[in-house]
Amino acid sequence: MVHTPLPHDHGHGELTPDIRQRLAQTEDFQAIADVFRQLGDPTRVRIFWLLCHREECVVNISALLDMSSPAISHHLRALRASGLILSRRAGKEVYYRASDTRQSQLLHQMLEQVMQITCPGVTEESLRSL
Repeated sequence: MVHTPLPHDHGHGELTPDIRQRLAQTEDFQAIADVFRQLGDPTRVRIFWLLCHREECVVNISALLDMSSPAISHHLRALRASGLILSRRAGKEVYYRASDTRQSQLLHQMLEQVMQITCPGVTEESLRSL
């Protein structure tokens, strides 16, 4: 594909081929948009934040968020499909937690910075040592 020069030259010409190549990788941008779409619902953000701090079952998540179990299950399915959370079965109970991926960790940090809160159990001293 022949690329025409940019309409305005702002002195970044040497970077243009790299930028064009990255922008052409639409599947990467779609994956990011899909993750943010999952977090576009405040209930999913609340569930994700909770599961970043502890493993919980549907019944407990329902009680903590004061919502029905079917509604919570609906949100958990979407979060699990996006790879943000994991589940494990113990007998009849299914437990959920945030995945151990770099993506989940970054989203967790972003949420707490935006909300200006720290994780339960985190002290000011431990934050200073980071």
